[in-house]
Amino acid sequence: MQIVHLGLPAIAADISARLSALEKSTASAQSAGDNAWMLVSAALVLMMTGPGLALFYGGLVRRKNVLATMMNSFSMMALITLIWAFFGYSLVFSEGTPFIGGLKYAFLNGVGVAPNPDYAATIPQLTFMSYQLMFAIITPALISGAFAERMKFSAFALFTTLWAFLVYFPMAHMVWGKGGLFNAYLGGSVPCFDFAGGTVVHITSGVSALVCALYLGKRVGFPAEPMRPHSMVLSVVGACMLWVGWFGFNAGSALSASGLASSAFAATHFAAASAALGWMAAEWLHSGKPTMLGGISGAVAGLVAITPASGFVKPMPALLIGLLAGGFCFWMVTAVKHKFGYDDTLDAFGVHGAGGTLGALLTGVFATSAVNDTPIGGKLMPLGAMDGHPIQILYQAAGVAMAVLLAVIGTFLILKICDALIGVRVEREGEREGLDLSQHGEEGYYLEA
Repeated sequence: MQIVHLGLPAIAADISARLSALEKSTASAQSAGDNAWMLVSAALVLMMTGPGLALFYGGLVRRKNVLATMMNSFSMMALITLIWAFFGYSLVFSEGTPFIGGLKYAFLNGVGVAPNPDYAATIPQLTFMSYQLMFAIITPALISGAFAERMKFSAFALFTTLWAFLVYFPMAHMVWGKGGLFNAYLGGSVPCFDFAGGTVVHITSGVSALVCALYLGKRVGFPAEPMRPHSMVLSVVGACMLWVGWFGFNAGSALSASGLASSAFAATHFAAASAALGWMAAEWLHSGKPTMLGGISGAVAGLVAITPASGFVKPMPALLIGLLAGGFCFWMVTAVKHKFGYDDTLDAFGVHGAGGTLGALLTGVFATSAVNDTPIGGKLMPLGAMDGHPIQILYQAAGVAMAVLLAVIGTFLILKICDALIGVRVEREGEREGLDLSQHGEEGYYLEA
């Protein structure tokens, strides 16, 4: 008994030393530079929603709806944050089925300063969780552009809550979560490359936007009455903030301050620039004048299209992707929209749905291991068709198809639920008055008598 008693202090000291060594090992694996870059990237992505998207969308609507439109973006910064902390992060990034994660991290249980090596071994899991939260915030905010000027705010809040659970969380887990169906690097059976959210963010939001526009119907007076943007100045400022913030969106998705982040940064900028010129050139040929609205719309289209490809392609293919996106999205929001007559108020489908689809498919063409040499299944693999792996285009198409299917079915079901419970569209008189007053009891601009 005396021998055991005397050995306890030594055992305790040994345990303490081992724990200290483990803590030092964990700390040494982390990178202050990586963490700093990821915290800045998270802030940049949050800036994309407010003020970026809020200003961009807010300037494009009529004056009587500016605050209501901005409120849609701003409210997501609060509402989705709580949902993400309670359940969202866990449902996306903890292991579960190929279609949805589990509840291991519910209420952020176990999410602390130690890294999660499955996703980002050099930064605290808290940083990774916060960064991914910003994607969850902006995605439903993008949808609001389709039904701007005619959806009840209460319906929007309920819709986005249900949409996060039924559409965003499953799709994000399938593409980015460990064991997700489309995760090329963590056990997915259908490897679909989506570096920063082409399928997860833009296709789901863009297709859902079209479903919403069709379900709610056209605005009162559309298309007979003029419904011009009330402030292009606000929209230009917002679009430029989106462009800057997108570096956090795409380059940040490298999850480190690395050469891959630099490659994604360059690809993002080149695509935005070429798409802006592509859109303006298309409208110049079509109507005889390039416009500021066309320029900023084209830039956003290029940013959307390069998002899935940004961490997989070289600068010149990125430039080509942007150029194609500028022309293609211009055609979608002019010829296609006019032909079918749907009222997608701010062209959420024409830019995000169409641009995201184009970008996801072209990722399968231009992705190369010369840019992203992350091993797949423990070995370096060719990535896209230009890299000698043409079947990747089919894998990309499978990811696109799942995003479209989930968005169509999920969004329609959610709209039916919201309509049955509280109604989704404002009364005709409230729409004529403007949503600023009818939904929020305030005005964006008070004119003195």
